[in-house]
Amino acid sequence: MSIRQYPEVALHELAKLSSHEYESLLSRAEDDLDSFLAGVDPIIEAVREEGDEALARFGREFDGASSLTAGSIAATKADIDSAFDKIDKAMVETLEYSADNIRRFHEAQLPPEMWMKEIRPGVLVGERATPIDSVACYSPRGKGSFPSVTLMTAIPASVAGVPEPIILTPPGPDGNVDPATLVAARLAGVERVFKAGGAQAVAAVAFGTQSVPRCFKIVGPGSPWLVAAKRRLVGRIDPGLPAGPSETIILADETANPFVAALDMTIESEHGPDSSSFLVTWSREIAEEVRYAIPDYWDKQNETLAGYSSTVLSGMRGGVVLADSPEAAYAFINDYAPEHCQVLSKVPYEHLSHIRNASEILLGEHAAGSIANYMMGPNCVLPTSAAARTHSPLGVHDFMKTCSVGHMTAKGYTEMAPHTHRFATYEGFDGHANAVSELRGQAMALDKKGNQ
Repeated sequence: MSIRQYPEVALHELAKLSSHEYESLLSRAEDDLDSFLAGVDPIIEAVREEGDEALARFGREFDGASSLTAGSIAATKADIDSAFDKIDKAMVETLEYSADNIRRFHEAQLPPEMWMKEIRPGVLVGERATPIDSVACYSPRGKGSFPSVTLMTAIPASVAGVPEPIILTPPGPDGNVDPATLVAARLAGVERVFKAGGAQAVAAVAFGTQSVPRCFKIVGPGSPWLVAAKRRLVGRIDPGLPAGPSETIILADETANPFVAALDMTIESEHGPDSSSFLVTWSREIAEEVRYAIPDYWDKQNETLAGYSSTVLSGMRGGVVLADSPEAAYAFINDYAPEHCQVLSKVPYEHLSHIRNASEILLGEHAAGSIANYMMGPNCVLPTSAAARTHSPLGVHDFMKTCSVGHMTAKGYTEMAPHTHRFATYEGFDGHANAVSELRGQAMALDKKGNQ
């Protein structure tokens, strides 16, 4: 029996929902950004005009960092050095362990520097991969510090070979960066850390300030304010994959342990009232047992986090979704396209092929979302708000770009030129056609002065 009073965990029966109610279940906190878009405009303009002075002012106003000044936006080497003494030695070891796993995964993900393939005799084509020149990694702090995000964004940047990635994170009330975040930065190989959060952080790297360098891209999750600023500045900086408030779906079949399911429902839902967390099952028995068990786990969280979780799980962005068949459950998951998807089953691989749209799929009762968030290795910065339909998790590829490479010998040219000439003539481009006509042979026969 729960020792606190909580709202009832919501039960959404798919077969009883209207089309409007079904669509409401699919909605996310950042789906309506109108109020945030209007709010970020003056912040962006202030940073563009004033630079570090605006960053310091917003740090004092929004983050309560009363001592933050324009001259202290950048964390120093001494700040990073001393951070190792400010956290428990065991926590440093855990950060090192996590960093090693994350690095191993992303090193395996690293593409070859270049590949070439002969697709026709004398026709070689391929790709060359190079790192993006400048990328900013954002680590949020609004509901706590996230050194895990620092590792997940900065390590693939380092593995990809970004020349000098930077980290942006909001200052704490003392005007400093969370020490574990500074330790994570160094373990990731990044020494440039700046105290800026939310919309002002995006503006800082979009335009550059006296301290913060302008970057070509920014990656990392954040609040709707961050998402709105990215959207406003999309023509100025690459906003990376859409990563907003946390969301998860746990698929539980009739073989699942309902207490494990209830326990895992509290993971993403404790991030805040703007999160989303659903259990999806076709077993009414599992549905009711999970609903009954969840409040006991809320009692084992502090009241603030339990309040966040209970708010999410009692409304339209969370709770238990009861389907009338496995097919209906799979359809809901694919329509929702969740950030995190966990499959609780004695036979999880039997369900895997039915899930097409999810940023991350964790299989089995030992694959707790917490482990994936911190140290399994695959990236925990994942596309949200149904972007899993078209986007992949953050990875080495997000810090790199490829260019096509082609090489052709005389033999290859001889085969392809007539086809190219015919194509260009059909489309009406004389220059294209002339470049592969007899004029090319005549041009190649001339020396630099136009003589035969």
